Amino acid sequence: MFSRLAQCSGTRLFSRPGPLSAAVSGKKTYSLGSMLSQEAKRRQREAQSEMGIIEKPAHKTTIQRTETSQIRMERRALDGKSTTEYRTFPNMWLRDNCQCSQCVNQDTKQRNVDTFKLREEDLKAVDFKETEDKLHINWSDGHESQHPLSYLSCWFKGAYAEEFGKDHMIRLWDSSIETHPPSVPYNQFFVDHGWEAIGELTKKIRIHGFCFVTDAPVYPESTEDLLKRLGPIRNTHYGGFYDFTPDLAMADTAYTNLALPAHTDTTYFTEPAGLQAFHCLSHEPAPGEALEEGESLGGKSLLVDGFKAAVTLRKENPWAFKTLAQVELPWHASGNVGISISPDKVYPVIEQEGGGHLKRIRWNNDDRGAVNPYDAKNWYAAARVWNEILRRKENEYWFKLEPGKIVIFNNWRVLHGRSAFKGIRRICGAYIPYDDFVSCYRVTNTPGGRVAGRSYNNRTRMGFGRGKNYKEITEAPKQEAPAIEKS
Repeated sequence: MFSRLAQCSGTRLFSRPGPLSAAVSGKKTYSLGSMLSQEAKRRQREAQSEMGIIEKPAHKTTIQRTETSQIRMERRALDGKSTTEYRTFPNMWLRDNCQCSQCVNQDTKQRNVDTFKLREEDLKAVDFKETEDKLHINWSDGHESQHPLSYLSCWFKGAYAEEFGKDHMIRLWDSSIETHPPSVPYNQFFVDHGWEAIGELTKKIRIHGFCFVTDAPVYPESTEDLLKRLGPIRNTHYGGFYDFTPDLAMADTAYTNLALPAHTDTTYFTEPAGLQAFHCLSHEPAPGEALEEGESLGGKSLLVDGFKAAVTLRKENPWAFKTLAQVELPWHASGNVGISISPDKVYPVIEQEGGGHLKRIRWNNDDRGAVNPYDAKNWYAAARVWNEILRRKENEYWFKLEPGKIVIFNNWRVLHGRSAFKGIRRICGAYIPYDDFVSCYRVTNTPGGRVAGRSYNNRTRMGFGRGKNYKEITEAPKQEAPAIEKS
């Protein structure tokens, strides 16, 4: 199954056919202080002394770091090139994350081992061996841990975020996407339980932020059944699955026939809706309403890539980008009797994660509370630039919602709107929580639907792999030129 390439004291290297191999070596214990700079050593000693971790210097007590194991993995990228990466794991980590049936319930995927009964100072790796798809480690406590190589690969720098992300990296778009918008035929969801179609749909939503489902039955029940396959429908003060006409049944401009500028929904929730879906079941003239020759009912739908707009803003006006990413605002929903909703705290228009990754766009000027007077001058100037970018013709994708054509989009990234319309238009759809969308995407697009605590939500949450787009978002501009004089 594998051949031993070399052996020396404390080190074993193994190789097997295929894209992935592992080599493991045990490292001798060493003083924690030897890894730190002089200044860091001083701070470490002070902190440890305060916490009672070490004795006073007179006792010359040092902490011995737990023995570690170095694992080497060779992987083949999508372009066929082979690369080798090394990662050092604490033995405590390897023992705690054993995936065998004794340590992990194979039905619930929950940990069985009592982490705090493991003693780091007594935990030593005795032997390593590699089988076809697992790394086995024999420990000094008599346990043999099992680590699937697919699981370990998640913890190497490029194995998940880059290699997988090359095929699933998001793509910024503008109005030109109208020539080839992402879509999946409805009938594909009934081939082999529809898992392949669901995987394709969620992947396209991840990449583009939206996707159409075409040739769908013009029934609300069919639309609801499809959406439930992506995750549970989220209940809000509007209800669950919605089916409405412009009758102001709820105090919201969505329930009118007025035009709506590009916006995201539910900005007033701590966690805004993840996915949103619309299906136009019918659009007809109102009783007694006559149209002039060549006149349409109107009601075109609008999508704008919020991440594309954010990239443009940062390129053209870094100061405005920084302002909208830092100034936090109150948001609210207060139009309905008995309803007064606001998030757990104030949030900025552009939300980022560590490393500068774009996380979420929160933008609906109608639901925005008052800006702090101290930030007002700068914020209004920055928001004006942002609004202008959103309304540029090259950023607007207009299309007509028609019976049989469902649009599903990521409400954390894609803004939506519409033009004014005449007649009676019946729309159905729903919200789906973001975490449930990610779960569906993961299960249908990743090996074994792996979670591992390090996957979509950590490094690549609707963000960027380390490609061109990643650099555009994460690298600070060399020069920043404020659009106005700061107050």
